[in-house]
Amino acid sequence: MSEKKKEHKKVVGKVYDVKLFSRLMRYASHYKVQFNLSVVAVLSIALLAAIRPMLLKKIIDDFILSKDAEQLLLFTSLMLLVLVMEVLFQFLFIYFANWLGQSIIRDMRTQLFKHLLNFKMQYYNKSAVGKLVTRVVSDIETISSVFGQGLFMIISDLLKMFVIAMVMLYMNWQLALIVFSILPLLIFATKIFQKAMKSAFQDVRTEVSNLNSFVQERITGMRIIQLFSREKIEYDKFKSINDKHKKAWIRTVWYNSIFFPIAEVLPSIAIGLVVWYGGLNAAVSNSVTAGEIISFIMMNNMLFRPLRQIADKFNTLQMGMVAAERVFKIVDADESEIDQGEVMVETFKGKVRFKDVHFSYIPKEEVIKGISFEVNPGDTVAIVGATGAGKSTIINLMNRFYEINSGSITIDDVDIQEYNLHALRDQIAVVLQDVFLFSDSIFNNITLKDDSISLEEVQKSAKIIGIHDFIMSLPGGYDYNVKERGVMLSVGQRQLIAFLRASVSKPGILILDEATSSIDSHSEKLIQEATEKITKNRTSIIIAHRLATIQKADKIIVMENGKIMEQGSHSELLDKKGYYSKLYHIQFVQKQAS
Repeated sequence: MSEKKKEHKKVVGKVYDVKLFSRLMRYASHYKVQFNLSVVAVLSIALLAAIRPMLLKKIIDDFILSKDAEQLLLFTSLMLLVLVMEVLFQFLFIYFANWLGQSIIRDMRTQLFKHLLNFKMQYYNKSAVGKLVTRVVSDIETISSVFGQGLFMIISDLLKMFVIAMVMLYMNWQLALIVFSILPLLIFATKIFQKAMKSAFQDVRTEVSNLNSFVQERITGMRIIQLFSREKIEYDKFKSINDKHKKAWIRTVWYNSIFFPIAEVLPSIAIGLVVWYGGLNAAVSNSVTAGEIISFIMMNNMLFRPLRQIADKFNTLQMGMVAAERVFKIVDADESEIDQGEVMVETFKGKVRFKDVHFSYIPKEEVIKGISFEVNPGDTVAIVGATGAGKSTIINLMNRFYEINSGSITIDDVDIQEYNLHALRDQIAVVLQDVFLFSDSIFNNITLKDDSISLEEVQKSAKIIGIHDFIMSLPGGYDYNVKERGVMLSVGQRQLIAFLRASVSKPGILILDEATSSIDSHSEKLIQEATEKITKNRTSIIIAHRLATIQKADKIIVMENGKIMEQGSHSELLDKKGYYSKLYHIQFVQKQAS
């Protein structure tokens, strides 16, 4: 059985999940006043709805037929007052129920986003961004309808139906039984409809997630699509996914198109039976009055309309419950980073030591195979090797994005697991090859909204690096908005901004991960000059493909297939005539040839 069918089976089996609903209601406990006001409004609406047909019966039988104008005016005014009160309580109900729903989803969204901020990197490696966005945005928005259009509306309708049924029995039990005889048919149809819609809405939410994920990924990678002329292929894929999305919704439309005509016909049959039986009795024996017949026609609609609406609102409730199930699945995910460290530190001296470290992203497939090395405070260490050798993994392990299988990593002779996680990362600045900039000002992208970093400090560092004049040439200078992912800047400019971001944080340890591999020669020269200045007396780890950029490093570590093959200075490794020497001469020959 496929995963989708298993999920289907699980969802269809239960129309209503008490535990899930109880968990949602715990969020409402923070807003007791608004919740209670909504409940009071619901009760009042149900009671006032039942008063109207009783007043109508009395007006017709006692005052219209007897031509009592004075009492007719009095009771008509009373009926108008009841209508005004109904409108007032409807207003209170709609406002507070929706206010409650929006407040709850605000709390849920905040909790979920905070949860996501603390997830391990491994979780994001295996999760589609589009689906996570769907959970945080549209799924949580759907949950608000549980309170605004689902739960309270259903309670209101059920109460109204109960009160109306009691009034019917009190007014004329024979006519009431005629109306009630139609109810089982509508209830049975409603029950089947609810089960079918539960399954259909699960499909809808799945296809919405797939569509969001596909669109988000393709828009992000539009450059690759166009560079490799993949437009038609991606368009055909989109058509297929979009068609599945349409079919999921058409399924819900199909169920609605069957149910609602039935739901309209059955009440009309009940009205016909009431008019026939009531009129016959009124004509023959006067056991039924004209006021009762007209009141029952009104109450018939008041009884059946909520039942039809309950089915529709139950759909809303079910969509909310499906969305809640998806959101809580993320909330309950045991993916948070383990931070048991208590050691706080304001700055690192910079001594780094890896001792027999083993690590694997996938169990039993090691990518780091027992490496050991040491970096002295203030030293610059370069790590080189082919793609997949494990160079960038070292950065991930130092920042504790992943936990090692065995061995130890220490900074200043303290195991990194003993450091407070935020304190550890605050002291390690990383410049990555693929620079990510937010849709914000240059200044905010540099400081990441750290209030302790002033504009003067940023400008000072920018002048050292040599990009202050470039930034000031932009409209708005440091307030220039680089737009999403920094598209308004070139690759080299983004790299320089990232370099400045690392510089102003004044880290104890600086890591440059292929920081000059994707930029032009002018930007590379700027970074090399700045590197010499900010790495002075600061522990620095440089991961590079271009060996020309690391010749001045105090130590060079050569890696291959997760192992350290050689260690030493540039001259020492050249003298060994090993792996590094071969790699260097290959690049030197290529440079000469170019």
